[in-house]
Amino acid sequence: MPIPGNLLSATTEMVDPNTSGWAAKLNCGPLAKGVGGRNGDGCLITKSILAGEVQARTVSAYPVTPGTVYQTFADTAGVVAERIGIRWLNALGAELSITWSLTTAGASSSWHRVGVAGAAPVDAVTAQVVVSSTEVGANVNHYWENFFFGLPIRTLGNLLPFGTESTEIDASGWAAEVNASIARQVPVVQWAVDNYTAGGHALAVTAIAAGNAAVVAVDRPSVTPGVEYAAYAYLQPPVLTAQAWIELRFYDANGNQVGAQRSTLAPPGTGMYRQTASLAAPANAATCSAAAGLTGASAGQVLRLETVVITVAPAVQSGTVVPYADSSFEQGIAGWSKISGVATLARSTPWGFASIDGGYSLAVTSSTATASVIRSAKFPTPGGAGLNWRTQTSVHTGAGAWSGVNVRLRWYDAANNDLGTTSGITYTLPGAGWYLTPVDSAVPAGATQAALELTVTASAINSVLYVDKAALWQVLPQTTATADSPGGYIALTLRELPVDDTISVYRETPDGLRVLVRGPAGMIDRQPITSDLMIVEDHEAPMNTPVRYRIEIFDDAGVLTVIRVSQLVQVDLADAEEAWLKDPGNPQRNLRVLVEKPPDWTEPIEQAVHRVRGRQNAVILSGRRGGQEGDLSVWTRSDDERKALRLLISSGNTLLWQTAPGRGEDDQYVKVGQVVRARINADAEEAWRTWVLPLVEQDMPVTTGVNGAAGRTWQDVIAEFATCADLLPVYTTCEALLLDRRTG
Repeated sequence: MPIPGNLLSATTEMVDPNTSGWAAKLNCGPLAKGVGGRNGDGCLITKSILAGEVQARTVSAYPVTPGTVYQTFADTAGVVAERIGIRWLNALGAELSITWSLTTAGASSSWHRVGVAGAAPVDAVTAQVVVSSTEVGANVNHYWENFFFGLPIRTLGNLLPFGTESTEIDASGWAAEVNASIARQVPVVQWAVDNYTAGGHALAVTAIAAGNAAVVAVDRPSVTPGVEYAAYAYLQPPVLTAQAWIELRFYDANGNQVGAQRSTLAPPGTGMYRQTASLAAPANAATCSAAAGLTGASAGQVLRLETVVITVAPAVQSGTVVPYADSSFEQGIAGWSKISGVATLARSTPWGFASIDGGYSLAVTSSTATASVIRSAKFPTPGGAGLNWRTQTSVHTGAGAWSGVNVRLRWYDAANNDLGTTSGITYTLPGAGWYLTPVDSAVPAGATQAALELTVTASAINSVLYVDKAALWQVLPQTTATADSPGGYIALTLRELPVDDTISVYRETPDGLRVLVRGPAGMIDRQPITSDLMIVEDHEAPMNTPVRYRIEIFDDAGVLTVIRVSQLVQVDLADAEEAWLKDPGNPQRNLRVLVEKPPDWTEPIEQAVHRVRGRQNAVILSGRRGGQEGDLSVWTRSDDERKALRLLISSGNTLLWQTAPGRGEDDQYVKVGQVVRARINADAEEAWRTWVLPLVEQDMPVTTGVNGAAGRTWQDVIAEFATCADLLPVYTTCEALLLDRRTG
């Protein structure tokens, strides 16, 4: 699968179908294509001619901008350690230098990740990727696969910059705090082939002497008081008994620490495990940071950190008011407590043993076959009485047996007075899998907050029940379609979608026509569901025509399990003299224009005319009549409209021309030919222009996806750029900033 943002071709990245993207550089025999790759079946085989270092490089050299940081990585396997580098070339193609990764800490015949990042030197014009292994003999194979070269790939939403998150450049984003030294290492770790933010260098924290050891990130990104944040990292403990932890810290405007939450790893081994700490920013918090370390370390013990992230805490369900700490139990049991019975509550252990979100869950243990009541903390339920709220948890029998789990809400007023519970539902657990336990409740009069309350009844001694993904949210329509007539589109909101299933979305018009709706990856047809909330902007809905949307959801076996249908909704084009010109892949460029004159259409056809001697009528051989062609004449009424129309047609993309019904024209996908733009009079200050747009009818583009920020926010920009002035040499337009399209 092509890696997003990769400057390398698909053949060079995947080594499929051949090795044409690669060339031998040093002590390397003829390159060969191997099998058993992860990103496609192919892989690159480098073979030593003699004992010693073996190098291969990309055939192509890729343009770079001096001072800009670039990243490369690959997956590799062999009998010796290896490294990867970026080879910087000047305008003559001569080598300036190579930015090498550290050599891996060991060798492995299993696929593992190597990578490095660095800034292009002053005189660099292009760059190549170089791979290296030092073989102990002749004719020894080394294997490479899944290559990337391009701008750094970082975790979207991370408040920390790329260098601090990954240490692929250096370790300058970190400082020793207590009894620790800092270095970079490249441990041998097999990451998922599409986990592009992990792998390569890891931060190595070494305890100088016996005792506690800690390091802290030097960055202090801004935070918003009251917002819950989460800090996470992959931790690799030195031994199974090590007490490795990550900590989220908050600071006031003077740099004083005003809050912290530590989360300690319960390791199942000595691999890499993602550990999370979450906390709401205190009222006086201005900035934050992350720290990590070992409690009670032995001298010389090493803790490794990989992919360190601080971000707004994720919601296990869109709209939930339950904090992440109380939902996912990553750092403990948070605000949950036993109200009655013999049950004990604890975080599950070890990491990954029992969870459906993150690495842990709430473990409820009953020593006797009796009922116990457990309850969460109180959470706000704004909106007033009568609104419907839904609570949901995921439960799983870990040991023994449970005859039932009753789920309900307990309500409280603003003074924390107990208003009692609303009726719940008792669920039985017929098997050992995870079961959802949704319950709907109307807010009683006077209630402003609620707690989740579970009565769990064990039917055997020493029974264990795991609870995870606790959520509470106001129930809103599962499917909502809203017209935005000034913007010329319909916003379709889909809630409570089953994650990991697939979805198709259709637009239905009164004539019975059903057409797939466009999304970021093209037409939404059996696309994977990655979030329980999906918002789709349909910029191709017809004008002044009622439409509705049909949503089909399929399980992992491809079986249609859910059909939803929206209400009718209509986008209005009030002025029939206007029309829309739209770019389906770039809706931010769409423009409503004033029509001067619609096209006089021609319908071309290829014909060969043969006139037979002695015969009155010619013999004509015809092809199929083509799509319509004609000149659309429109006005732009201001400089802004003139610039917008020029931007719209500049790409040469297929456009959508839409008019109001009753004008004798159908919505059409068109290509625009050579344009004539004229002033309407000789006045130099006149802003109006007449545009003659030669249109040629086209098929609807079905593979074009809707461009967008792809999850990027201003926080991602702030994490990379210190000032607005820093953006100017990188992005030529605001649209380029939105789409992260950088110069060079």
